Amino acid sequence: MSKKLTQIAIYGKGGIGKSTTTSNISAALSVAGYKVMQFGCDPKSDSTNTLRGGTYIPTVLDTLREKNVVKPEEVIFEGFNGIYCVEAGGPSPGVGCAGRGIITAVQLFKQKKVFEEYDLDYVIYDVLGDVVCGGFAVPIREGIAEHVFTVSSADFMAIFAANNLFKGIHKYSNNGGALLGGVIANSINEPYAKDIIDDFVDVTKTQVVEYVPRSVTVTQSELQGKTTVEAAPDSKQAQVYKQLAEKIANHTESKVPEPLGIEELRNWAARWGETLLSLQSGEVRSAAEKI
Repeated sequence: MSKKLTQIAIYGKGGIGKSTTTSNISAALSVAGYKVMQFGCDPKSDSTNTLRGGTYIPTVLDTLREKNVVKPEEVIFEGFNGIYCVEAGGPSPGVGCAGRGIITAVQLFKQKKVFEEYDLDYVIYDVLGDVVCGGFAVPIREGIAEHVFTVSSADFMAIFAANNLFKGIHKYSNNGGALLGGVIANSINEPYAKDIIDDFVDVTKTQVVEYVPRSVTVTQSELQGKTTVEAAPDSKQAQVYKQLAEKIANHTESKVPEPLGIEELRNWAARWGETLLSLQSGEVRSAAEKI
């Protein structure tokens, strides 16, 4: 009997630390003994760099442009601890949908029965948090991913992107789309940042999966072309990523979030803006500081 394959999508605004988080999750799952494939879905094609010593790999779309028929082994490369690395790629600059690589790569892998052949435990899609484009919505819309997680900091634009993702999940949920596992709170070093994220997940009826602090260890590791799990396996930051990976591996209950409308989100942000001004002036303390 074949093992159960779990497919996970991790979304997030560009620059939020989505690929860093995804690669460290992949590395931690691999170290824990699982067979993992990381599927980079960003047109920049740099999702798997830190799993392969900082090197780029040929993308599915680039390879298809060179030849009509692509073999899986031409676009699947081994990285740290045997993790299979794939980059979907994107169209030529200024031409076509940026999400086309996801659509093409997923179709190719389905036809070739790649996931079954490689006997995987996890496929983790690293997806740019823009569900407006049909390609980026594929893991959600078609129910390819069983669980969706989003990486967000306490910055408004990151939360705005997360809320847009929630709208996409809500829209496709009635047609067999993927459900939300929760929010991975990234760069949480100040008490107020935790308060903001906690409030956001409360009003949207979801949950925080893990709080990931900002750490210079991550920067040092990436300068070596490695994940923190590989470069500094005994560090506090690596332990956080390992805890996060364990929670994702044991995750079973995903649900449909309740996204905020645009006016609700603006009002919510305005209230937090006033609170932060008061915190800065010393008028009030954050909930985390009172504990």
